[in-house]
Amino acid sequence: MAKKREADKTPHNDDPGKNDDENINGDNEPNFSDPEGFVDDVTDEELLGELIRQKPSETDGVEAVIVVDGVPQVGPERLEKLQMVISKLFEKFGDIVNQWYPKNEDGLTKGYIFLEYKSPVNALAAVKSTNNYKLDKMHTFKVNLFTDFKKFEDTPDEWEPPKPQPYTSSGDLHYYLLDPDAYDQFCVLSGNGMAVCVQIWQNSAPEPTLLEDRPRWTDTYVKWSPLGTYIATFHKPGVALWGGPKFEQTAKFGQRGVECVDFSPCERYLVSYSPRAESSVDQKRLVVWDILSGQEKRDFNPDGSSVWPIFRWSHDDKYLARMGEDVLSIYETPSFRLLDKKSIKIPGIRDFSWSPTDNVLAYWVPEDKDVPARVTLLEIPSRNEIRNKNLFNVADCKIHWQKCGDYLCVKVDRFAKRKEKTEQKYTGMSYNFEIFHMREKQIPVDSVEMKEPIHAFAWEPVGSKFAIIHGEIPSVNVSFYGVRPGLHPDLLKKLEKKACNHLFWSPAGQFIVLAGLTTMAGALEFIDTNDFTIMNTTDHYQTSDVEWDPTGRYVVTGVSSWKTSVDNGYWIWSFQGRILKRVNLTAFNQLLWRPRPATLLTAKQIKEIQKNLKKYSAQFESKDRMRLTRASKELIEKRCTLMKEFEEYRSKRIEEWNSQKKRRLELRNNIDTDELDSDTKNVEEESIEFFIKEETFVID
Repeated sequence: MAKKREADKTPHNDDPGKNDDENINGDNEPNFSDPEGFVDDVTDEELLGELIRQKPSETDGVEAVIVVDGVPQVGPERLEKLQMVISKLFEKFGDIVNQWYPKNEDGLTKGYIFLEYKSPVNALAAVKSTNNYKLDKMHTFKVNLFTDFKKFEDTPDEWEPPKPQPYTSSGDLHYYLLDPDAYDQFCVLSGNGMAVCVQIWQNSAPEPTLLEDRPRWTDTYVKWSPLGTYIATFHKPGVALWGGPKFEQTAKFGQRGVECVDFSPCERYLVSYSPRAESSVDQKRLVVWDILSGQEKRDFNPDGSSVWPIFRWSHDDKYLARMGEDVLSIYETPSFRLLDKKSIKIPGIRDFSWSPTDNVLAYWVPEDKDVPARVTLLEIPSRNEIRNKNLFNVADCKIHWQKCGDYLCVKVDRFAKRKEKTEQKYTGMSYNFEIFHMREKQIPVDSVEMKEPIHAFAWEPVGSKFAIIHGEIPSVNVSFYGVRPGLHPDLLKKLEKKACNHLFWSPAGQFIVLAGLTTMAGALEFIDTNDFTIMNTTDHYQTSDVEWDPTGRYVVTGVSSWKTSVDNGYWIWSFQGRILKRVNLTAFNQLLWRPRPATLLTAKQIKEIQKNLKKYSAQFESKDRMRLTRASKELIEKRCTLMKEFEEYRSKRIEEWNSQKKRRLELRNNIDTDELDSDTKNVEEESIEFFIKEETFVID
């Protein structure tokens, strides 16, 4: 541009050769300098963009460096101890290759340090896990990547409030609880691979109503949340939650390869697990999410092979716990930090379980040389051991809480010993049921002993009875016991020679289904445990699953294609064992009833309803009769409509056939073949007689 302006100022010369000679001799060189007042509007990025992008940055080479602020300020005498604490906390994220503790003139650390890892991935993991970590009451770490300082420098001086996001309503997530007839919903999953289909049904009378039918809604299976608010579907990128009247997506959680999820009891959090590790080094496999916000609360590293669920929740979502080698780690919400910043050391811990109503957990440890096995009840957060029970000759234990938290049963498998001269020999197994009375003072423990093999145990959900299947298959015994405060469990009833291997109590108690699943040909027995009346004995061949509806009015038995490929489908029964509907469905996989929240009625109100049940029964029976009458009327009207349509169609076709008679005669040489006797010349009649049967009677 400057060159062009100078050329414009130079007087024009008609002799171009002269100018060329002067330029060659250097007598009149061109002027490339900018004129006075010239402003250059071409940026460096436009001229040298490629080079500028390759310009080294001050932060290059320090992607693996983190800055930890909030570190205690100590002198030289305590520096070594501080370094040990820091190393123990941060080395679990990767190898630290360099560390620097800046000091002031007095030799005290300045309260911040620099740590360098081998890999930026390790540095990122350390930042995510240790930021806001509470070292003690006075010190909370603030951890950042060293490269974040460039981002902080670019922060504008004046704060601009974020723009409000438009509110999107997910609808009434509890609409199904307002159904005037209290109809329950259930989900049916069928098909495999690309042909997976999910259906949502309402169990209305006289026929279920289809609410949703969505092919490929999930890649594998579905799961309801504990209170029935959401249904979870599984996909390659992660997990999605759906809810509301139209089952719209309410949340999604990005985590590849998720195969298992676990909701917290109050539906505040979701734990997702990817058991198969992919090639990505930084893949998260065990993550806790906030359901409402969709934010990740914390990710964990699953150690070795773990039994699902890895985490187990307290009843109120305040705590979640996991078992490790000789430790029990309890985390508190919403921070998801270790309770009291340390795990509980329990050498040899094998299993644990939370109370369904209190922040108390039960765990057991096996025998160790001369130290007996032990069952312990631990109160959280105080960590007080409120009850211990020593056990001997233990092979295994199973923990069973009653739904109301009033009782705890620990099934103990024992080795039976026999002394022979100077040594002891094991001669078989015996079984004990240790019953803890949780609501009584000092928590007394009763014991029920059995010599026969145990196949199933189940508490009555609402009540104080429990049932046990024992004996040799295929002919087993079923024993029912009742538990009362201050008394040894009573044997209420023993049913002998039953073909079953599973127990299924109704959600409200009283009724139970004895089922012989898979190998026992699907034998079913419906029992009222008030007087132990056998209401019905029947079967559903090759039954693999039994599911009660939340109200205890209906039972579903299913034959899943996950267990067998023949006779797939499900049958719906009344609680008395009367078959209501049979559905044969190819590649049927699972049926899940939609859960309901706990009732808002008090125990006194429930007792009052039960007392006046006859009064309410008459009202509902009248409503049922009206519904059946209406259903019959609708069925008759439907049949009449179909008959009318058929008669109209038939009349139309007869009229058309009659109108074509002339043409038929032309095609058949004027021979009328519409009736059999219309052409007697071309008809031959033949009579055939044959012997059918002969009977001989002797008459006296």
